[in-house]
Amino acid sequence: VADGYVIGSCIKHIPLAGRTITQFIQQLMRERKEPVPSEDSLEVAKRVKEMYSYVCPDLAKEYQKYDKKPDKFFKTYQGIKKQTGLPYTIDVGYERFLGPEIFFNPEIFSSDFITPLPDVVDESIVKCPIDVRRGLYRNIVLSGGTTMFKDFSKRLQRDIKRIVDNRMQANIAKLATLTHNNLPPAIDVN
Repeated sequence: VADGYVIGSCIKHIPLAGRTITQFIQQLMRERKEPVPSEDSLEVAKRVKEMYSYVCPDLAKEYQKYDKKPDKFFKTYQGIKKQTGLPYTIDVGYERFLGPEIFFNPEIFSSDFITPLPDVVDESIVKCPIDVRRGLYRNIVLSGGTTMFKDFSKRLQRDIKRIVDNRMQANIAKLATLTHNNLPPAIDVN
């Protein structure tokens, strides 16, 4: 929305949502052979997503943290089997940060959609009229349950800023006639 008008041609859709994260967490727990009853599997994955998930700044460093101190970062989820009423316990590990990561690296979940969310947001803004782009970069609004993950907004802002800064530097390099005195101002991404 720019100046009160919706720019319909710039609206983008991504086929990722909270249920996608839930399914991915469910798949990860199955692969790790956690003792989750099959009838409770989806509900447990949803609970794990809501209670323990967060967005990490660097995937490789996050893996290293978990590998060095698993006692500190792995959490325990306790549930009760619906059919028998017996308690069970599972470890919640890499799922904590891998679930939300599908918005920033969707290829880890599916090969059908591989464009990261920051790229989708940037492409949408770049399609808008040039005179409203700076305002759009300054006023990115997040809404919905999935955007409430801890550090989601920081990661999105950082990744979009990198994309914009890289494009700006490439454009400046292409325009050899510019001098340091005539450089355009940096674009704020909020």
